[in-house]
Amino acid sequence: MRLLVIHQNFPGQFRRLAQVWSREPGWEVIGMGLKTAPGLPNVRWLPYELHRKGHEGQHPYLRQMENAVLHGQATARSMLRLKAKGWQPDAILAHPGWGETLYAKDVFPDARLIHFCEWFYGTPGSDMGFDPEFPCSFDSQTRMRTWNALHTLNLAHCDIGVSPTEWQRSRHPGDFLPKIQLAHEGIDTDLLRPDATAQLTLPNGHTLRAGDPVITYVARNLEPYRGFHSFMRALERVQKAHPRCHAVIVGGDEVSYGQKPADAPNWREKLLREVRLDATRTHFLGKVPYDVYRRVLQVSAAHIYLTYPFVLSWSMLEAMASGCLVIGSRTGPVEEVITDGVNGLLTDFFDTGALADRIVQALDGATALRPLRDAAQAHVRSHHSLAQGEKRFRALLPVP
Repeated sequence: MRLLVIHQNFPGQFRRLAQVWSREPGWEVIGMGLKTAPGLPNVRWLPYELHRKGHEGQHPYLRQMENAVLHGQATARSMLRLKAKGWQPDAILAHPGWGETLYAKDVFPDARLIHFCEWFYGTPGSDMGFDPEFPCSFDSQTRMRTWNALHTLNLAHCDIGVSPTEWQRSRHPGDFLPKIQLAHEGIDTDLLRPDATAQLTLPNGHTLRAGDPVITYVARNLEPYRGFHSFMRALERVQKAHPRCHAVIVGGDEVSYGQKPADAPNWREKLLREVRLDATRTHFLGKVPYDVYRRVLQVSAAHIYLTYPFVLSWSMLEAMASGCLVIGSRTGPVEEVITDGVNGLLTDFFDTGALADRIVQALDGATALRPLRDAAQAHVRSHHSLAQGEKRFRALLPVP
């Protein structure tokens, strides 16, 4: 089996799959990503770069498409060099969201092209227009519709697609749904598990331990798409009601989704101007090494995961695998995994009072709510393990 794995930030979502398959006897795995990508030890990968940036004067609606063409050209050049050396893949597994595979079939027409179908923008009932605090303009709506030209092209020319959750799959146009399979990449349930002896020493020297009243919140970046504003407003109430609790907040100050605040350098500073928190019990760690992140989850008494109706974060499943009591937003992607009162707690995304009450309930009722933690861990182990993810993705490949 010859397999080409493409992700602009290689390996991206395909880290564990590429590692497993590269060790498979008789398999040859080659990765491809931007030269700024981290790459993967022990897996051969080819960096590429764009030959130019997009034109500044390009119509705003078409900037993403021009950038996609530039990515598609760059990867096509790399693929043509592979082909010239006599190497042809049996399959190409790719995240096509930035245009990397626009011309893959022109280079390797006989390879099975498998697309990671993460999101289709602007569908009713999803992220656009969800938050009344940040209304969606007509210009934003029409820009997103134009951006979907790339994703529609991707759906049209791939042989098969794969989405990690049914919620994300359901956002794609109905005509293409028969083409998209459901398969999550999987969570490392051996590494991510409860540890009753876990400790986390904070930058100020204070040590938190499993069993302490610790509230945790994790996101790649702290922003409204992941409910950071709702969390901060609820946290102010919680600290007044529970004078011993500590909050550990992991995430950067950049923007992954949405926009920067107009009147502050980032959303953390903006919300800190709005709410009154006890600085001695509020700990912003920024972006942390994976082992620190793992310990954050293991000392958590109440883990908050809020999201717009959008892509589900790995962090929620990783928190469940770690035995966290997850308090999640009652939005589509979360409700697909968490059943209120069974393997977690749910609350309205915008109801900060209800969220605060649920957090205090979790802190004060740790023993009574233990079955929810156990059920969360069991759910991830039975539905989202690495072995299950690898098996589902392997089924998408041509028979060697």
